[in-house]
Amino acid sequence: MRTTLRMRRAALVCTAVGALALSGCGGDGEGKDKPGKGSAKESQSPSSVALPKLNGEKISVAAVWTGPEQANFTKVLEEFEKRTGATVTFVPAQDPIVNFLGTKVAGGQPPDVAMIPQVGAIQQAVAKKWAKPVGPEAKAQLSKNYAQVWQDLGAVDGTQYGVYFKAANKSLIWYNAQAFENAGASEPKTWKDFLATAETISASGVTPVSVAGADGWTLTDWFENIYLSQAGPEKYDQLAQHEIKWTDPSVEDALTTLAQLFGKPALIAGGADGALQTEFPASVTQTFTGGDQPKGAMVFEGDFVSINIAQTKAKIGTDAKVFPFPAVGAESPVVTGGDAAVALKDGKGAQALLTWLASTDAAKIWAEAGGFISPNKSLDAAAYPNDVQRTMAEALVAAGDDVRFDMSDQAPQSFGGTPGKGEWKTLQDFLKNPKDIAGTQATLESDAAKAFKS
Repeated sequence: MRTTLRMRRAALVCTAVGALALSGCGGDGEGKDKPGKGSAKESQSPSSVALPKLNGEKISVAAVWTGPEQANFTKVLEEFEKRTGATVTFVPAQDPIVNFLGTKVAGGQPPDVAMIPQVGAIQQAVAKKWAKPVGPEAKAQLSKNYAQVWQDLGAVDGTQYGVYFKAANKSLIWYNAQAFENAGASEPKTWKDFLATAETISASGVTPVSVAGADGWTLTDWFENIYLSQAGPEKYDQLAQHEIKWTDPSVEDALTTLAQLFGKPALIAGGADGALQTEFPASVTQTFTGGDQPKGAMVFEGDFVSINIAQTKAKIGTDAKVFPFPAVGAESPVVTGGDAAVALKDGKGAQALLTWLASTDAAKIWAEAGGFISPNKSLDAAAYPNDVQRTMAEALVAAGDDVRFDMSDQAPQSFGGTPGKGEWKTLQDFLKNPKDIAGTQATLESDAAKAFKS
């Protein structure tokens, strides 16, 4: 579940999350699960993309997606098969995907296309000469359907390699509405209010926050949202490129703020030890099971949480509501990320699939299925199944070139995207011992220095 995006500041925060809170969360939910007029479910629109005939050709696609994400992506691939005559095989991958792809390349059997969830991993694939440039047909789709920033994120040294297909807003806190109501709690707008809300919920007999500490990437998202709001976008960009060190006072400030939550085990479901054994899907489902006595009343993560909520009896907009990540500084942050398709083999099949994934038709299929946001600006927002996702998608497109990408996903994968190593491991250690801020900074800087030099 490693989807992420960059971030949009004032206008995006006001439109995306403010509208989200009003239209997607606080209403009665009636009509929220039906596409609006003009959606593909009501009328058949002409194809938005021309694809070659590939009868008999076999194409393999590797991705780290599992469960509902894999099932929904398979629907996108099946439509590609119908239109081209090709046979597409989904290859389950593991994080870190660069290591997984390395074994496939070394064995002489790389997939035709890989869905890569980190900017840094795309750069590594190019440096290792695995990635193939995007062809003219896919480039035409990108030019027509994507803001320049999304094209730039998939480019290395001016050459296009990646087609961003799936995006995410990773600055949302989802909550159990009944637990909030029973505690007399309201949606907080600032970090100070968030901590006060957590204490209020705790006093009602429910543990307030569910943290997926077993997955280090969720902890990087906690840090990034705090850092972005507190230190600002300029510092965020500098730290993302290691232009300032992790020993910078701004990092100390962000870790100190995060420790205000991590340093109070009673506010975290299972305490630090329990959180470190909780994987992301469970952190969500345990928030929306047990009625008004869940293991945790709130869970932080992106729009894709809706997929996991769907595996419970909770209904988004009534039982499961959402508010923007609270402002630590002047504004609430919006951190985002995404998965890009990269060709690892030459040939018509791989390039045709990139062209398909850059098209509006492909984006519409998963948008209608839910649990998905597309950076494709030509996609009619009516395709999304509810107002929550529709509003977040519209805000993402409205952000245009102001979007910023998830910080850890911009780093070399050895630092920002490897289980048990680098930033993931260090922040897990920080969750265990949030008092050791200086030691955490020193370790982060040591690991980052090595990764950015390699």
